[in-house]
Amino acid sequence: MNIKEKTKKNLRRKQRTRSEIKGNQTRPRLSVFRSNRHIEVQLIDDESARTLAFAGDKEVKNKNKSIKNIDVGFEVGKLIAKKATQLGIEKVIFDRGAYKYHGQVKRVAEGAREGGLKL
Repeated sequence: MNIKEKTKKNLRRKQRTRSEIKGNQTRPRLSVFRSNRHIEVQLIDDESARTLAFAGDKEVKNKNKSIKNIDVGFEVGKLIAKKATQLGIEKVIFDRGAYKYHGQVKRVAEGAREGGLKL
């Protein structure tokens, strides 16, 4: 499988997931981006096309440099939940994108739930 085919498959998977998900002001979309080094999440209002809040692993790793990658996702989830509650947001729609609900993506969801968000 060459890179173009893999990119097309990822894009199709992402579009299939996102076709059913629309965020608004009262219930924004919690979008997850994962790369080989970083994990980042943001709360997005699709109606006005704005990012309401953002959290990334750099904020977590600055506080605790010896944290494991799987625990970084959990802490990022708790951090975005804290920022969402400050904005008065209780419910979100979880958007995993083209990623499986597994590993760090799953830990982000668990951290957000523990932080008080309802997915």
